[in-house]
Parts: sequence; structure tokens; C-alpha cells
Amino acid sequence: MSFIETRIKDLHAHFPSLNAPQDLDVFWTDVLAETREKPLSATRTLVETPLQGVAAYDVVYLGIDGTPVHGFYLVPEFLGKDRYPCIVHYHGYTGSRGLPENFAHYLLSGMAVFSIDIRGQGGLTGDYTPLESGKTKGWVTRGITDPYKSYYKSCVTDAIRAVDWVLEQPEIDPSKVGVAGGSQGGGLALIVSAIGCRHAFAVADIPNLCYLDWAVFNTTGSLTEIADYIGRYPEHMETALTTISYFDNAVLANRIRIPVLVSVGLKDTVCPPEAVFAAYNRIESEKQIEIFPSHGHATGPKHVRTVLEFVRKQVML
Repeated sequence: MSFIETRIKDLHAHFPSLNAPQDLDVFWTDVLAETREKPLSATRTLVETPLQGVAAYDVVYLGIDGTPVHGFYLVPEFLGKDRYPCIVHYHGYTGSRGLPENFAHYLLSGMAVFSIDIRGQGGLTGDYTPLESGKTKGWVTRGITDPYKSYYKSCVTDAIRAVDWVLEQPEIDPSKVGVAGGSQGGGLALIVSAIGCRHAFAVADIPNLCYLDWAVFNTTGSLTEIADYIGRYPEHMETALTTISYFDNAVLANRIRIPVLVSVGLKDTVCPPEAVFAAYNRIESEKQIEIFPSHGHATGPKHVRTVLEFVRKQVML
């Protein structure tokens, strides 16, 4: 057996002990109730795009704290259908909703798309949540001493509400909605599939937010901000690690009940394979993982076809 074969075999057998909070069910019951009781108060405005035959809308809906969340909603009207399947897209850390042109592969495959700006990062969405204590650089340590006030709670509830908005749109077949994203976006795709799921499938490429108490001290990505926070405030280490455990996909993965496609790079130091497999191995629903032995924090050039084939299978186009 080669080294790569042994490595992959070991990763499939990777079931580390987890830091699961005792009141996890109570927390998510409370958060979902708050998420769904607040009106979306959304608007959609037609905008121009160089994509022919595609209706593009600038959408704004409200987060649970009143933050206006911005997104692009794209409908492939050139196909002339009454209802379309839809992908709800979440971007990577520091990114944005992108441009309509970035989603041409989905549109040409017959999918509508709703891509949102994750709050506070590189797009138009701000963050109204009060900053009640210190943080380090970036965003993820905002509210890190209380899961009910944490940045991750805001991001997850925004992501859930994006799905809820799509399900209300007259052009969308509500039985054929999925979520997708990479890195941070892949992590969000997994969480919203475990919590409050109203969609049919998920694509989680090189996902973050997995095996978090280990990953904080073993990655080179956004989670280094939490390690920096603990270095500055060592007295808050246990509290911080407990807070992020509520958003750990390794803890939440066994709640997923829909088909999931995951990808991982064996040389990834941002979302290491140990973290990804700690979550993937606990998914009990239909699942598929694409492994890239020579890749870091990226997927292979042919992966877009794998994604489209998986998506088309789920919506039976």
C-alpha cells in the first residue's frame, strides 16, 4: 500500500474525541426560533449584467440583528421555464458575493443562484452586532466569549435566512434548492445542512469550521485569529473554545440528513484533512468526498464538472 493510500485509509478512520457542549440542543433551538421569528423584510432590484438571457437582481434582506445582508439573485430566463432549481452560495473568508458572471457554469446548467455577502467581510454587508468585548484582527473573535453573541452565530443565521428567502421566490422550485461554498463557505454549507435545514443537498468544498478546538492550533487560515486571541487572553481559552464548539461541523455533522458532496486537499494547511475528515466521517446521510492528494487549499481543475454532475443528479435536470 502506497503512502497516499495509507494516508487516505487513516483519514477515513479518523474519529477524534470532540468538545461538544452539553446544551447544544437548547442553544440551536433558541437560535432557530430567533432566526425564523424575525421578518426578512427583503427587497430585490433588477440590475444589468453582461450575461445574455439572465435576470440579475440585487437583493437585500435583514439579519436577525437588523443588519442588511446583500446578495445577487440570478435566474437563467433564457431557458424559458416557470420554476428553476437554485444554488444558495456562500463565499470564502474575506471574499464577497462576487459578480453574476462568476456563476455562469451554474446558470448554463439550468440553475438559479443566490450568492450572499458574508457580514463584515469583503462585500457590501456590514455588521450591526455590538462589539461588547475585545477581539483580535479579522472578524471571527467578535463575541467569542458567548455563543449567543458570537460572530459565527450571526453568519450562520444570515446563511439560513438566505435559504429561507430563496424558498419564497416564485421562480424557484422549493424542492430543488441546495447550498454550496468553499472554505468558510463550505463550512457554512455544512452547518446550515445540519441546523434548520430546508434545502435538498449541499456542496462543501475544502470546508472550514471543522474539528475546531484542534484546528485553532493547527491551521494557517482564519482560525489563527482565535489562536491569537487565546495568546492575548489566555484566561479566556476555555470559554473561547467552548463558544466555537457550538459551530463545529464535527460536532454537528451527524444531524445532516441530505446528500452532501465534500472535497479536501491532502496538503491543505488552511482546512487540513484531519479537520475535514473529522466532520465528514460523522455524516450519516448519502455522502461523497473528492480527495486531491497534491493540492493545498484548492480543488482540482476538473472539480467543477464533479460539482455540476452531483448537483444535476440531485435536481434531476
